[in-house]
Amino acid sequence: MELVRLLCAFLLAACCCCRPAAGVPGEAERPVPELVEVEVGSTALLKCGPSHSQGNLSHVDWFSVHKEKPTLIFRVRQGQGQSEPGEYQHRLSLQGRGGPLALTQVTPHDERIFLCQSKRPRSQEHRIQLRVYKAPEEPNIQVNVLGIPVNSEEPEEVATCVGRNGYPIPQVIWYKNGRPLKEEKNRVHIQSSQIVESSGLYTLQSVLKAQLVKEDKDAQFYCELNYRLPSGNHMKESREVSVPVFYPTEKVWLEVEPVGVLKEGDHVEIRCLADGNPPPHFSISKQNPSTGEMEEQRINDSGVLVLEPAQKEHSGLYECQGLDLHTMASLLSEPQELLVNYVSDVRVSPTAPESQEGGSLTLTCEAESNQPLEFQWLREKTGQVLETGPTLQLHNLKREAGGGYRCVASAPSIPGLNRTQLVNVAIFGPPWMAFKERKVWVKENAAWNLSCEASGHPRPIISWNVNGTASEQERDPQRVLSTLNVLVTPELLATGAECMASNSLGKNTTIIFLELVSLTTLTPDSNKTTGLSTSTVSPHGCARASLPPQRKKLPEPESKGVVIVAVTVCILVLAVLGAVLYFFYKKGKLPCGRSGKQEITPPSGKSEFVVEVKSDKLPEEMGLLQGSNGDKRAPGDQGEKYIDLRH
Repeated sequence: MELVRLLCAFLLAACCCCRPAAGVPGEAERPVPELVEVEVGSTALLKCGPSHSQGNLSHVDWFSVHKEKPTLIFRVRQGQGQSEPGEYQHRLSLQGRGGPLALTQVTPHDERIFLCQSKRPRSQEHRIQLRVYKAPEEPNIQVNVLGIPVNSEEPEEVATCVGRNGYPIPQVIWYKNGRPLKEEKNRVHIQSSQIVESSGLYTLQSVLKAQLVKEDKDAQFYCELNYRLPSGNHMKESREVSVPVFYPTEKVWLEVEPVGVLKEGDHVEIRCLADGNPPPHFSISKQNPSTGEMEEQRINDSGVLVLEPAQKEHSGLYECQGLDLHTMASLLSEPQELLVNYVSDVRVSPTAPESQEGGSLTLTCEAESNQPLEFQWLREKTGQVLETGPTLQLHNLKREAGGGYRCVASAPSIPGLNRTQLVNVAIFGPPWMAFKERKVWVKENAAWNLSCEASGHPRPIISWNVNGTASEQERDPQRVLSTLNVLVTPELLATGAECMASNSLGKNTTIIFLELVSLTTLTPDSNKTTGLSTSTVSPHGCARASLPPQRKKLPEPESKGVVIVAVTVCILVLAVLGAVLYFFYKKGKLPCGRSGKQEITPPSGKSEFVVEVKSDKLPEEMGLLQGSNGDKRAPGDQGEKYIDLRH
C-alpha cells in the first residue's frame, strides 16, 4: 500500500509541473476564437470581449498571432490607444474610449488571429479569428478552336476557365447543356490550379478535358465559380461555348433553292450537303440527255451551282459527289430531278403583216411549253386587250390600225410564267405628216435644229428644201423622224423651211415658219411647235399640207389675212356711201344748211336708209347712220329734216 501511495504522489507532482504558467499569451488553454468576417478593402472592428464590458477596459494590449507567434501591435492606456511600429502601425485606431479596435484597408494577409489581453480592472484574454473574402472577377472561358475528333483515344481539351482575383480560392463546376460534369475515368477529366498574386488574391485556372461524340457537335459548355462573402454563398457563370467536333461523313445529298415550282428566269442554286465535319470536297454532275452520262458542272468557290437565269435546258438529273480528304472515301448522293417550267419560241404568223386600207388580216400566235397555255392579244401603244386566244382577226383596216400588236403566251398554272412576241402591222398608204405646219422660235445667225416626222407604208423618205445637216431616226418600221441642223440666216427667215416625205404611193409636206425672238425671251422650248393645225385627208386617207407651187415667200399666218380682208371691205362700203351722198348733193336734192332735215322716201316694199344731218354740223362732219325701218318723223319736227334715199 505504501508503494501505491508513493506512485500516486509522483504522478500528481508530474502533472503540476507540466501545467503552463498563467499570464503568457498563447500558452493557456485556448477557447474557440470569435469569428469576424470582412471583405477586402473594408474596415474590421475588433472587440476585446463582450460588448457590455467594453467601457471597463482601461489597460489593453493587442497582439497579432502569426504562425503561433504573438506580436504586440497596439496598446490602450487609460482609454488612449497607441500603435506599435510594424505592418499595422498606420491602419489601427481606437473607436472611442473603451471602443473596438478598427483595422482599415483589410487585405488577404490580415486573415489571422488577433488577441487582446486586459489587466485592469481584471485580467482577461479574448481571441478573434479574422476571415477575409473577395469575390472573383467574371469567369473567362476559352474554347479549343482547333476542335476535337470523335475517334480520339483519350480525353481532349474542351475549354479553359479562368477566375481572377478571388479570396479564398473559389470552387469551379463545369456544365454541358446545363448539367454538371463530374470526373469520369477515360471520359471526363477536370484539372484545376491556382496562382497567388502579390496582393494575396488567388487566380484559379480550370481545364476541362473530355472525350466527345458526334452528338456533342452542338453541345454548350460553360463554367461556374462558387465563392463565399460575409453575406453568404454566391456564384458567377461564364458564357456558353461550343467546341468543333470532327466526325467522318456518312451521307451526302443535294439541296435546291428556291424550294417548289421553278420557272424560266428564276435564280436557282444547287448545293451539296453532308453529315460530316469537316464537309468533304464536293462536285455536282448533270446527266447528258443525249449520252446518258453524268457530266461535271462548274461550281463557284462556295461549292454552289448557280443557274441564273434558269432555262429549260437546265432541266434534268443531277447528283452530288463528296470526297473525304482525310479518309479519301468517296460518297454519291441520290440523283435528283430538276424541272424548269418554260414558255418559249413564241411565234406570230405572218411575221410582217401588211394590208391595204379597208382590207383584213388574220394573226396567229404559237408557243412551246411543258404546261397548258393561254393566249392574249394586246395593242402595243395602249395595252388594251383585243382578243383572248391564239388568233386575232382584223377587219376593215384603217391607217390608224397600223402599228404594234403583242401576243402574250402564259401558263396559268404557274404564276409569272409567260412570254410575248411583238409584230408590226403595216397599212399601205402615202406619207402621213405629224404636222401640217408649225412655228419655231429661233435666233438669227444661230445653229438650229428643225424636225419633221412622217409615217406611211412603205416607210417614207424625208427631204428638205433648204441646205443643212440632216439625220434620221426610225421610230418604228412605218415612222421616221428627220432632224435638220441649219444656220438661221435672213434668207431662211424670209422663206421658212419645208420638209417633204415621199414613198411609192405619194408625197406630203410640212411647212415650218421661223420667228425671231430676243435672247432674253428664248427658252429651251423655243424650238418646239407653237401651234398645230388639223391636216386635210386625201382620198387615200393621208394628211396633206396645201402650199402654192413655185412660191418664194410663205404666206403670212391666217389671222393676219382675215384682218386685211375685213379692213378692205369696210373701206369699200364707206366709199360707196360717200359717192351716193355726193351724187345727191350735185343734183341739189341734198341741202347742206346748218339746220333742218330732208326726207327721201324710197318706193314701198324696198329697204329704207335714213341719213340724219345735224344742223350744227358741216357737211364734211356729218356721220353715217345705220339704216332703219322704224318710225319716221314729220318734216319740220324739232327744226330738223329727213332725207329719204330711194332706190
